[in-house]
Amino acid sequence: MVEKRMNSLVKWVLILLVLFSIILNIVLIAIHSSRAPKCSARPTHPLRVKHDERSVVFADLTQEEYLQVQQFMLKQKDLDISTNQITKPWENFLFFIDLSLPKKVDALAFLDGKGVKPVREATVVVCHGAHGYIKEYVVGPLPNPTYYKDVTKERYKTDLPITARTTTVGEYALLFPFLEEHVFSKLDKLMKESFDVDADKQLNAYEQMPRGVRAGDRKTWMAFFRDMSGVYVYPVGFEVLVNHESVNVSQWKVERLYYNGQYFDTVEELKQKYEAGSVKKIKYKETADHASLKPKHKTQQIGPQLFNVEGKRYSISNNHVVYLDWSFAFGLSSQTGARVFDVRFKGERIIYELSVQEAMSVYGSVTPAMMMTKFLDSSIGIGRFAHELARGVDCPYDATYIDTYRYFDVPTPVRFRNSICVFEHNLGQPLRRHFADFFHNSYGGMVNSALVMRTVTAIENYDYMWDFIFYQSGSVEAKVHATGFISSSYLVEGNLKYGHQVAENVLGNIHTHFMNFKVDLDVLGLKNVFQTKDMKFVNTSLPWMTDRYAMVPQLVEQQLKTEKEAALRYDTKTPRYLHIASNKTNRWGHQRSYRLQVFSFAGDHLPESQSEERSMSWARYKVAITKHKDSEQTSSSLFNLNNIWDPAVDFSKYIEDNESIENEDLVAWVTAGFLHIPHAEDIPNTVTVGNGGGVLLRPHNYFDEDPSIHSADSVYISPKAVDSCENNRMACLAQETCSPVFEPFTYHGFEGVMRFEDWA
Repeated sequence: MVEKRMNSLVKWVLILLVLFSIILNIVLIAIHSSRAPKCSARPTHPLRVKHDERSVVFADLTQEEYLQVQQFMLKQKDLDISTNQITKPWENFLFFIDLSLPKKVDALAFLDGKGVKPVREATVVVCHGAHGYIKEYVVGPLPNPTYYKDVTKERYKTDLPITARTTTVGEYALLFPFLEEHVFSKLDKLMKESFDVDADKQLNAYEQMPRGVRAGDRKTWMAFFRDMSGVYVYPVGFEVLVNHESVNVSQWKVERLYYNGQYFDTVEELKQKYEAGSVKKIKYKETADHASLKPKHKTQQIGPQLFNVEGKRYSISNNHVVYLDWSFAFGLSSQTGARVFDVRFKGERIIYELSVQEAMSVYGSVTPAMMMTKFLDSSIGIGRFAHELARGVDCPYDATYIDTYRYFDVPTPVRFRNSICVFEHNLGQPLRRHFADFFHNSYGGMVNSALVMRTVTAIENYDYMWDFIFYQSGSVEAKVHATGFISSSYLVEGNLKYGHQVAENVLGNIHTHFMNFKVDLDVLGLKNVFQTKDMKFVNTSLPWMTDRYAMVPQLVEQQLKTEKEAALRYDTKTPRYLHIASNKTNRWGHQRSYRLQVFSFAGDHLPESQSEERSMSWARYKVAITKHKDSEQTSSSLFNLNNIWDPAVDFSKYIEDNESIENEDLVAWVTAGFLHIPHAEDIPNTVTVGNGGGVLLRPHNYFDEDPSIHSADSVYISPKAVDSCENNRMACLAQETCSPVFEPFTYHGFEGVMRFEDWA
């Protein structure tokens, strides 16, 4: 009996101890949590600039607006439109919807409080397969459309044949079964022995573009690759030329075949010669998985991360961003990609529009598909392929992520989560600094913190990272870096003239990258001029020794007067300073201007003698300056690639009329890029380092001094106040309640400085 009571007592004691332990842990956690440093998600200091709701004139279409436009167009019975994604080429298909930008004069009047809000409209592209043409319409007003207007001739001064269309999902749905029926099923022995293809395995197709050699062609070389991750670097040496010019699939045909360096007129010819043993056969064997992006070693540590000590210093409302002295509106066109509008610094508009226009590549090879390939990505859709950004990899973990909607060859608008990111970060070097060694010992500097708006577009094999960067010095940069997979071809005799071998039987093909940006600068208004500045050496007599001469650098300035004068070709020496300038002067009497500083290592442009060149004629110029026209909205078009010989937009015509550019509203069209000769280190895929280009817009006599001197990020250290926080927030960073663990700030830079007084 006593033993039972003792056991019961012990049990209760244990239960009470456990309860006490739980309660104590909860209390300790609560106490610790209340003391743990927490960072506010909101800025601790008020924003310098207020949000402007008028930026919505540039806002991308919402999901509801896309649906409203779609439903309105479906109600137009005379158009007989389908939204089925596998609509047949001979039917009418609502292919594309995007924002139709307002006229600049109307937008500016509204933004500046001098006019009404412009009518909001959408651009709609319909493939009228039943009639053999493409039409572009404007639909409005949104949100409740009541009209549509055919603007094809107004915008392009020409008709758009149905062969100019981007290949639709509906066309692919017919093309792949066509290949199976007319090619693969007839070459089952070859497919098995050469590529291990049977009922359970397949090859993946990669298309040559453009599709043919003359206007009206729609003949595509289809190159085939192994069905593996990173498919683009597993070519098999088999290509097929398909004529799918007709909207009627019964009229499609195979015109040529290419197998292991040899051409054949028909499938039957290839089959007969293969089985007779009169061709050099490809014998299948397993290949190394050289394109996998899976880590080869497990990560041991997380790398440095962005940390906002006092909350984010920027704010986003709808499509409007404010950051310190900056403000701008942003958008993402399905066709051309990222863009910003109404960019202001300290309240003054500097840029009306800064946008991506086109990304172009020209390839070389001995194999037919790659030999002909010229990509114009806006015809495929640059912004169309802006997918979700990986947190902590594509953008800092703590960035702000924004969703977008698109309508491009789909039955209904598609939401792309986290497809734009915005963040401020430390670029890793000071924006400016000086250590005063000889006189007035001191240190002055400023960290280069800037705001970035980024999107990444994965177009076929290539990934392009597009950045718009806003610096505290008043500069804006638009740049792009390329990554992703190279395009490749099967290694056959003669192909090493067109690149380097990067894997077994794989050639990485040489190609150019050209990217075009639109820079609509409004420097203190719409009356601007285009200036160039450079230097020359002048043989100068020395005033104190007139018989002696020295070659002295001298400033050379020029103002260009016409569009032809200001079309600076990529292959000629151009002045190193290019300016959009106002007629107003700064305190020192110099014209206030912004400089266009282009970073580009592009290869040679396609010779103008080639018929395809007119569709990419913007690439003739490093920089071209034109008078602003709403009718010259883009440097390329949705239709340039698939009708490359008779392009809807020929940029060179913008310059042919040779209008005056003196005291006009000017637009700069800037081309950047790089030549890519693929090499072994492009396997598994290309790194961004060194693969990019862009344009930096820098104030040049626009201010009376560097505006960043007014930034709170400035640091000043004197020998008597090394650890003072008054002019150096870094000195107190380790004491911030919101900070991670930092080492205390120390500075010993004044030890060992040169002192002239010590020599006395």
